[in-house]
Amino acid sequence: MKYITSTDNNVEGCVFCAKLSADTACDRENLVLYRGKTAFVAMNIYPYNTGHLMVLPNKHAATLAEIPRETQFELMLLTTHFVELLSELMQPDGLNVGLNMGRAAGAGIDSHLHIHVVPRWSGDSNFMSVVGNTRVLPEALEDTYDKIMAMLEENSPDIET
Repeated sequence: MKYITSTDNNVEGCVFCAKLSADTACDRENLVLYRGKTAFVAMNIYPYNTGHLMVLPNKHAATLAEIPRETQFELMLLTTHFVELLSELMQPDGLNVGLNMGRAAGAGIDSHLHIHVVPRWSGDSNFMSVVGNTRVLPEALEDTYDKIMAMLEENSPDIET
């Protein structure tokens, strides 16, 4: 609701780069969960479901070929770590993991590559999302953020690239 009623949604340049360059003291506000050597993890402010995360390279790049192998490796390690973390924390029936490269492939922001990690539950597609073309989340983004951060304190990624 805070996002919907906010009038300050204009970010110049790339929204993902803005999150990364912001002071770490603003990580909760920016929903940044983890900052690695070459990649970071943030929650999606337009989530398909509760717990929808994105794993992103620090480098502003639109395709996998534009990022170094070290970054590709860290992206996959972080994706794997957060899939396991969300599985344990949220107990979903499944997860969607993927990336959309280019507008035609469904990328809302196609200039900065990002891997989506979306927890799924049987029956999570309902009247609101199918007919009303809107999502209803049972939990505020900040509450989900706090739960994930508490879990991260117990189970921090061990990423050696």
